[in-house]
Amino acid sequence: MKKRGWFADLFVMGSLKFQLLSRSLLVMSALLLLIGIFQYVVMQQFMYQNKAETIRNQLAALPPNMWRAAVGEFSGSFANPSFPKQEPDRNNRSDNGGDPQRIFVSDLSLAVIDASGNYKLMPSQNEQHTPQLSQAEYLALMDKRMKLPYQIINEQLVVFHQIGEPERSRGNAGIQGLIQASTSTAPLKDVLLQQLVTFIFLSLLALIFGLLGFLPVLRRTLVPLSNMVGTVKQIDAGNLNERFPAHQGQVEIDQLAVSFNSMLERLEFSFEAEKEAKEQMRRFAADASHELRTPLTSIHGFLEVLLRGAYQQPEQLLKALKSMHGESVRINKLVEDLLMLARLDRTPSFHKTEGVLDDMLHDMEHQLRLLAGDRTVTFTLEPNTHCLFDPDKIKQVVLNLFHNAVQHTHPETGNLRLSLAKTSAGVEIAIHDNGPGIAAEHLPHLFDRFYRIDSSRARRSGGAGLGLSITRSIVELHGGSIGVESELGMGSTFKVLLPVSK
Repeated sequence: MKKRGWFADLFVMGSLKFQLLSRSLLVMSALLLLIGIFQYVVMQQFMYQNKAETIRNQLAALPPNMWRAAVGEFSGSFANPSFPKQEPDRNNRSDNGGDPQRIFVSDLSLAVIDASGNYKLMPSQNEQHTPQLSQAEYLALMDKRMKLPYQIINEQLVVFHQIGEPERSRGNAGIQGLIQASTSTAPLKDVLLQQLVTFIFLSLLALIFGLLGFLPVLRRTLVPLSNMVGTVKQIDAGNLNERFPAHQGQVEIDQLAVSFNSMLERLEFSFEAEKEAKEQMRRFAADASHELRTPLTSIHGFLEVLLRGAYQQPEQLLKALKSMHGESVRINKLVEDLLMLARLDRTPSFHKTEGVLDDMLHDMEHQLRLLAGDRTVTFTLEPNTHCLFDPDKIKQVVLNLFHNAVQHTHPETGNLRLSLAKTSAGVEIAIHDNGPGIAAEHLPHLFDRFYRIDSSRARRSGGAGLGLSITRSIVELHGGSIGVESELGMGSTFKVLLPVSK
């Protein structure tokens, strides 16, 4: 399969690169959108407020007599009798023949409201009609003793200006009226739109440059993860020796690598153990079949001889029956050993009790001397050696080791020694013989099932290579250990170490 490039992975919908990139762009776009909306609202308020202040300054800059004259002509007389009616100021006449009602302010539509709330539109150069509020709303505006707020009515910015001097009077007696100035918000919105378009353009540029700058950073950030993906592919191919780099500069990736490495070590150990178990099972089945086939073949051969007429000859019949009996004993012993190993593999719970180990070995002395025959046997047992053990199983351990020593020593010059001693690690049982010894290459496999140093000699003596395996299993189930020390020509010493009772 052709390997995709790094940038090609960006367009794979399910890839981590695509998701990180798309979500990052989504977050950046959302932030820019929020900034744009906030900027638009703030700028709109700022521009409206600024325009309203400009209009107020324009209205305040005109002569007060002009506004009083306009209101006076509209209402006929002022509500405040203390305020004298003044003649129109000739110096403030407009271009329209000095008519005081024609007040022109650039881009503004003007209206006057008298003290009773009556509305009158003033002639102006702006043809746009200024909005008209209700009489109650105008009266409410006159009652306020603060700067009047602007209003947005029908796409127009409306600004109110009080005529009179309210700070020198009580109530609204000093207010002679209102000036309402309005202008279209379209020019302001055009400016806002231009700013919004500029912001969108700059935001797109920022996204593009951010994307170009983010891609190398994203690629460098995902390098450890890409390395892990490559390692996983190699592991998937069956190479469990691969390990993830544990120090890549990213805490989360490093922790993940350490966890994966621990898992791989356990998997590798499990696979090796399973492989070894299968190999042992294969060898076990092959060896067991071979051990069973040999006596069965012998019995089958003797039966064929008897069927050919040898049973009519007493000497041949007796010889055949003795041979078949011996082979049947071997089969029975092999089956018993296999059943014992099967039970030990299920890790049974022994009935271990507190006992005196030297007393048990003293009780076995007569049996062991009979087993040794003419060989010299020496017992060195430390008294009052207490231990937690299963008497029947430990007897089997001692018998197996002692029988193994008897088989490998001379019937007359053989010298066997059984010792029992307390050590710092526990209670040690040692069986020493003066046999031919064991070569170093055989020592690591001595306790393997069906392992024999001299298979022909062991088969003649009836051994199948299971005694030491059974012995090791029993000792390990007691929580102890077993080992051997041997040199060629110097004999062998088997040592069993059992933990002391608590």
